[in-house]
Amino acid sequence: MTGVPTVDVMDETFLAVPPSSVAAAFADPRSWRRFWPDLELAVYADRGDEGVRWTVRGALVGTMEVWLEPVLDGTVLHYFLRADLPAGGEGRRPVKEAQRRQRAAKAVALDLKFVLEDGRPPGIAPASG
Repeated sequence: MTGVPTVDVMDETFLAVPPSSVAAAFADPRSWRRFWPDLELAVYADRGDEGVRWTVRGALVGTMEVWLEPVLDGTVLHYFLRADLPAGGEGRRPVKEAQRRQRAAKAVALDLKFVLEDGRPPGIAPASG
């Protein structure tokens, strides 16, 4: 990547679960294909309960990060994607691609929120199993 990336996406979503629960959702490389089916990811920093950093290839070329910040009784899921269109991808529109990636990032976060929180509102202790 040189200069300013053509796709620069940032997102934050609060999940009412501990960082370890969110980290577990990103620990299995098979889940990455479900979240980002057109990207080939390689971990360059596994930060455990603090998140993961990847290099990105495929439909985009650059870096991606999930940073998990403990906040109150849950986690703020920070998502960053900084990438360029690959060689030969010049016909794609960078603004449209960035908007598509923003919607996809929020969809991943909201899906995890729904599944992991399992109806738990913030400030209410999780049901004991």
